[in-house]
This record gives sequence, C-alpha cells and structure tokens, in this order.
Amino acid sequence: MKIECSRDSLLDTLSKAERIAGKNITMPILGSILLDATTDKLLIRATNLELALQIVIPAKIHHKGIVAIPAHILTSYITTLDKDKNILLELVEQNLKISSASNTTLIKALNHEDFPTIPNVENPVSFSIKPGIFSDGCKAVSYASAQTSMKPELSSVYIYTEDGFIVFAATDSFRLAEKKIKIKTDDWSTLIPVKNIPDIVKILDTLSEDIEVMVTKHQIVFRTKNIYLTSRVIEGTFPDYRQIIPKESKTEATVLKQDVLKAFKIATIFSDKFNKLNIRAIPSNNRIEVKTSNSDVGETLTNIEGTITGEEVDINFNYKYISDCMQSIGTSSMTFYFNGVSKLVIKGVGDTSFMYLVMPMNR
Repeated sequence: MKIECSRDSLLDTLSKAERIAGKNITMPILGSILLDATTDKLLIRATNLELALQIVIPAKIHHKGIVAIPAHILTSYITTLDKDKNILLELVEQNLKISSASNTTLIKALNHEDFPTIPNVENPVSFSIKPGIFSDGCKAVSYASAQTSMKPELSSVYIYTEDGFIVFAATDSFRLAEKKIKIKTDDWSTLIPVKNIPDIVKILDTLSEDIEVMVTKHQIVFRTKNIYLTSRVIEGTFPDYRQIIPKESKTEATVLKQDVLKAFKIATIFSDKFNKLNIRAIPSNNRIEVKTSNSDVGETLTNIEGTITGEEVDINFNYKYISDCMQSIGTSSMTFYFNGVSKLVIKGVGDTSFMYLVMPMNR
C-alpha cells in the first residue's frame, strides 16, 4: 500500500474514528483504525462492536493495500504534523511508514484480517433528515435514560414514528423526557443504547448535508455520500409511558425560565446529599418558593414570581432531575403542571414538541 493524502483531511477523519475505536483487552484489534486502500478510494474504519464508522476521504492511491494501526498512536502522531499539508502512507514489511516534509515515522501494524467487518443493512426502513434535527432529538431526551444496564430498554433512547412525527423518548423510571419532530416517514421504532448516543451526536453535529437514516431490527445506520455510521440497537420493549402522563393538572405555574435557573443555581449550594429541593406553589401570592437545606451548610429560600392557578402544592424533588431538562426548553417561559403531589409535568410555553415528567421524592 502506498497513498498520499491531505494531513488536515486525514486528521479530521481520524479524530472521529478514534472516538469509536474501543479499548478491549481481549480484542486489541478493536483499538485500531483500518486504512483500506484496496479500491480507488481510501476508506477509514473503526468499530467497538457497538458502533461502527466508515469514512471515505480523498487520496491519491499509488499502490493498493490495507493496514490496521492503533487508533491513539496514529491520531496522536498525525496531530503533531501541524506544519505539513500532505503526507505519504506506505506499508513497509507489514508496518506503516508515514512520511512528510518534516518527519518520517514507522508505526507497528496489527493483523488487519482480525478487524471485524462492518455490517450492511438489509431491507431497512429509510428516510432523509437534516443531521442536526436528529441530533437535537437525541440530546433533548438522552439524559433521562437509566445509566445502568439492568434494564437495557431503559438504558436507551426510544425512537418511533406517530402521526407524522418522529418521537424521541427516554426514562429511568424517575423521570421521562419526550421530544417530537415533524417529519413524514414509514412506520418504525428502535431503541438506541444511550451509551452510543454521545458518539452518534458528535458525528452528526459535524455534518451539514442531509443524512439517510436506515432502520432494521438489529441496527440503525446514518449515511451520507462519504460517511457510514451504524449502531447496534436493543431488541426489547420500551414501557408504555403514555399511561403515566397525567391527563389534567391541579396546579399550573407559569414562570420565566431564567428565574428558575437562578433559583436552582442558589439551591444547589445548600442542597443535601440527596439533592433534595422543596417547591411550594402558592396561587394566592402568584409565586413559587424554592427551598433547600443542609445541616452542615445552611438553608436558602428563593421566591419566583409567576402566574399560579389551582391548588396550593408543597412537594419535594431531586433538583438535578428538574434542572437536567432546562437544556431542552427553548422558550423564555415555562409551565409547571402539578398533579397534586404525585407528578410534575414541565413544558415550554407555546412549545408542544417537548414534554418532561418528574416523580417527586419521598418526604
């Protein structure tokens, strides 16, 4: 193998691929990046068996070939060649020789035959979407997923179609986030492991052209002309969460998001080890009291002015569960819908695309 390519183009691709390459003691090959120049293109591949990525970059192929190189070593070295525009990659006695105007280096290769194949999809449901839209849907809910793998379906982002929308949902049984994006596709549903979401989002956020999304029973693929990203999906059943969403509320409080953020910032200073936060909605005074206390630090109470209707309510929450959803509310005002002391639903004023439900803490 002997190829010539742009240093910047190669580094940009290696940076994406290195995120995917896994650290696996029993399978060291997963920590490598595969450089495949067996055709007239340079394909760069990485996989950790959960995620797999293939990117095509421009290159001049002098001699065809293929090599697997440790991801961290290769990326770290190419990063140092900041004054070189072009580099030459050459296979020498099953090792990779890298030549540039300023340096020549030899990196020991791994057996490329051990590198796993990247699966192709068969008979998928497919549609096109702007990458940022899909990425935003994932980011709007993924923080609500369970962080353990005891129940794989809860350690995932559930994505499905309904009435002309793609719906993103996640829950850890203590809170639930749902985001709807209007788009027409065939009916489908999938469960993406939440641990794969950050890497998927990171790559989608670098793209500008529309992506083709392909969904099958075993995987989901994101594809452009030069990028092929695939993730394993979970074969399970997501809880029927619609039945726990209150149909009506006993108390409604509309307040400015900025006031809530400020009150929570103060509250975190005085919260206890359980992140306990007390919210009291007082319709007679049109205000919400946010209170936290810690026997070792002290206590604080912040008043938030707003429009409060219904019954007075006094309820405790894990403040982190509420503050997490603030990133998903794009409006300046938000409404708290209290179903007595059993559940709290949060929405942005005038925004029907996002809904967040939080269960209270025991007193």
